Amino acid sequence: MSNSKAKVWVDGDACPVPIRNSIIEHCREFNLSAFFVISYAHYTAPSPGVEWILVDANREEVDLYLMNHSMKGDIAVTQDFGLASILVPKGVITFHPRGFLYREEDMEKMLFERYISGKERRAGNRTKGPAKFQDSDLERFSGQFKKMLSNIEGFQ
Repeated sequence: MSNSKAKVWVDGDACPVPIRNSIIEHCREFNLSAFFVISYAHYTAPSPGVEWILVDANREEVDLYLMNHSMKGDIAVTQDFGLASILVPKGVITFHPRGFLYREEDMEKMLFERYISGKERRAGNRTKGPAKFQDSDLERFSGQFKKMLSNIEGFQ
C-alpha cells in the first residue's frame, strides 16, 4: 500500500538537531518530501533537499500552518501536545521527537496534564520540565520513524 504522496511535516521551532538530521536522512532514503516549518525567529541554514517554510514569529504561527497544510495520511513530528491533538484526529500520523506515536486515546490525559502544569506555573510553582534529550531518544525515534516509513511505502 504505497502512499507516495505522503508529506512529512516538522514543527521545526522545537525540533532537536539530531532528530532533524534523522528525519532528513530517512526521508531521502524513502524519497519523501520533508517540510520544516519554522518561524523567522528560529531560522537556521537550510539543508539540501529539504524545504524550509518560514512563517511569522507570532505565537502559534507554525501550528496554524501545520494544521492548515497537513492532510490525512501525512506524517508530522512535533513536541506540542495541543498541535498533536488536532493533527491525530485529522488522520495525520504524528510523532513526538522522543520516538512515540501520538494516539487519539491518550490525548485527553496528555492535555489535562499540560493544563495542570500550566496552572501550577501561573500560580508561581515550579513544575518538572522534560528530561534532557538522550542518545536513546534519538535511537528510539529513528527506529520507529524508519519502521513507520517502511510500512507506508510497503517495504515491511
